[in-house]
Parts: sequence; structure tokens; C-alpha cells
Amino acid sequence: MDLQQRINAFVELGKFLSQFTTTKFQEKASVLHNPLFFDGFKHQIKLAQEHNAWFTPDNLIFAFNGWTNLLTESNLKAWLTKYDFNGLQPKQVAIIMAGNIPLVGFHDFLSVLISGHYVVVKQSSNDKHLLPFLAKYLETVAPQFKGKISFTTEKLNEFDAIIATGSNNTARYFEYYFKNKPSIIRRNRNSVAVLTGAESQEDLEALSEDIFRYYGLGCRNVSKLLVPENYDFQKFFQAMYAWHPIIHDNKYANNYDYNKAVYLMSEFDMLENGFLMIKEDTSYASPIATVFYEYYKNKTALKERLETDKDLIQCVVANGLIPHEIPFGQTQNPQLWDYADNVDTLAFLLNLKA
Repeated sequence: MDLQQRINAFVELGKFLSQFTTTKFQEKASVLHNPLFFDGFKHQIKLAQEHNAWFTPDNLIFAFNGWTNLLTESNLKAWLTKYDFNGLQPKQVAIIMAGNIPLVGFHDFLSVLISGHYVVVKQSSNDKHLLPFLAKYLETVAPQFKGKISFTTEKLNEFDAIIATGSNNTARYFEYYFKNKPSIIRRNRNSVAVLTGAESQEDLEALSEDIFRYYGLGCRNVSKLLVPENYDFQKFFQAMYAWHPIIHDNKYANNYDYNKAVYLMSEFDMLENGFLMIKEDTSYASPIATVFYEYYKNKTALKERLETDKDLIQCVVANGLIPHEIPFGQTQNPQLWDYADNVDTLAFLLNLKA
């Protein structure tokens, strides 16, 4: 397959996913192979929801919509244009995927295949229904992909390079176990929002999307606020209110009740509004239904702090503070060239040696 053929296959996959971006799935006559795949994917969506209660219809639709928007010919070419694909010797690249949000490992899957390598995927048990089905669709659209995509639940043995995502503890294991292979090993990261007190109501309402989307389970979710001294949280809580129905989701409510009880029994100071708690804490990773906050004294010290802790931070949501900041409300809408941990996955794949 040449690069254009690989692009064309993923464009067709984007068109297929476009049928699942609203609550009422809409079959489109122009989409290839629908008689084989449309009803089957509806069934896989149902299985994914039954297997993982965090994969609600709303969050699945949001994920499908994101990939539908990204998998266009113009987006793919804009992403790929700066890379040199000539002379690549195909390798077997393994991917160990997380399972915290729907299709969280899809960008790695896309990167391996679009670069021309073979892929072997070890999925999280929390997200095992969607990607194998989409891979079958790709193989039907582009039969040249057959034999280049495999999935395993067993120990990884035959591979030339690996991309692995996990916790800080599993990352240490990965680094030891895969020390003799070219690798990208991802650890825990969290995202922060920098507030000044001058944010509009619209800014803060947009921030609520960064906090609550996927129940805050993603590394791009804002789990920490950095605020000036004497910051008044009243406007912040007002802006969060649109998400109050989230407390009716049982898993979220159970986490809220548990964490609230822990804070109260430990006599921690915290503020809450019935569905979200905020607590002053130096950590970046906050529990579900909680956002941590810290005060900063001035922007110079704040920028130094962000630079010092950059390896702990996935996204910084801010307005005019630093280069590469994310606008309010956009953390869960990355572009294809917005690489996790700022590690260029495609450059890594294209530089694998014979």
C-alpha cells in the first residue's frame, strides 16, 4: 500500500464513524460496506456500554464525533505532510493500550498503520470491543491491511518496537521489560487550568467540559486549578452547574459520596456543590468528582512552576499565559499532531532502523 491508499482507508473509516455521532444512529447510503458493518457496530457499542459503565452513550458519541472530524483527507494530509515516508522498512510494532476512555489508543493504532508498519495490539480489558471491529472494517475497505493488524491477550513476544501506556508503576515495569526495544513509554499525566479571576462566564462554562467530559478519567481532563490568592470560587461553581445531572450516574455518584466521606472524616477543608468538590492540594491527580486547586503569587513564579512540572502535565488550559496552551473547553478536541506527552509518535515510527 502506498501512503495515499492508507489515507483513503482511514477517510472511509471516518465516514463510517460519522453514522454514530448522534443519539439516533443514522445509516448513510454513501458509506461503504454498511450491510456488513452498520448493525454489527451498533452491537459492539452496546457491548462496550454493558462491559464498562463509564462508556455512556454520550461519551461514546463524543469520541466517535472526534474521530469523524479528524479522519478527513485534508486533516490527514495536513498532519502527514512534514514527514518523509520514503524507504521505510515495515516493522512489527506492539501497542499496549489504556482503557480509561473510549478508543483512547486509536491515535497510536492510526500512527502505526499510516506509517506503513504492522501493528499488534494488546488492549485494556476495559475497552476491548470497539477497535477490533473497526480494524475489520479497515481490512474490508483496504484488503492490503489484512495480515498487518493483529490483537492479542497473551504476553507480547514477537515485535520490533513498542508503544505502551500505563500508570507510573506499570511504566517502570515496561521500561525494564522492554529495555532492549525501541519504545515510547507513557506514564501518568494530568491537565491543569490557570485562572486569573478575569475569565468570562463563557470561559468557565467551557472549562466545565474540560473537567467533566469522560467523568474526568482522561489525562487531558483538568484535574487541577491554579488560581491567584484570594480567588473567589463563586463564579466557578456557577459555571459548573450545567453538569449537575452527572450526579445521577451511579458510578460517579458512588465516587462522589465515597470521596466526600473521606474528606469529612479526615477533616479536610473543601468546597462542594452537590456534584463536585474542590480541595486545596499540591497533587495534580485528583479523585473522581474532585478538582484540586493551588494558589499562585505571580505569573513569573507560575510559569516557572509549569516548566518545572512539565513532565507531570498533559495540557495547560489558559488564556495568553504560555505557548502551546489549550483554549478553555478544548482539551478533549486534540488535533492529529497533538501528541500525548509531546512525544512525536510518527517521527519515532519513521525512524525505526532496519
